[in-house]
Amino acid sequence: MEIEVELSKIIINESSDQQIIVLKERYGPRSFPIVIGIVEIFAIDRRLKGIQPPRPMTHDLLDNIIRSLGARVERIIINDLRNHTFYARIVLSLNGKTVEVDSRPSDAIALGAASGAPIFVAEQVFDKILG
Repeated sequence: MEIEVELSKIIINESSDQQIIVLKERYGPRSFPIVIGIVEIFAIDRRLKGIQPPRPMTHDLLDNIIRSLGARVERIIINDLRNHTFYARIVLSLNGKTVEVDSRPSDAIALGAASGAPIFVAEQVFDKILG
């Protein structure tokens, strides 16, 4: 089972390489932080603020490529947590087919922000985090 989540908090610390986003259950109380890199947090923050750079950044480029190929990002799934590392899948639809691509959660969420795709978390991930 997958639970829809939303970005509830973005914590940017420019003096550190490790940044934090907090994902919160869309229709419930559970939430958890994910540590991501500074490039990804700025990509997410920029997109959420509606700031368009003069040229496409990496996640915008990837979204443009996906759309140019006739596909679209259906959703992002944070699907596992192993050894303190989160795993994610980008779910694409292409010509009536579903294609899933392995991704770091930070890249998947940045792409989701670029494409407007919803984010989901597998119930097992919540179970592992919250016990």
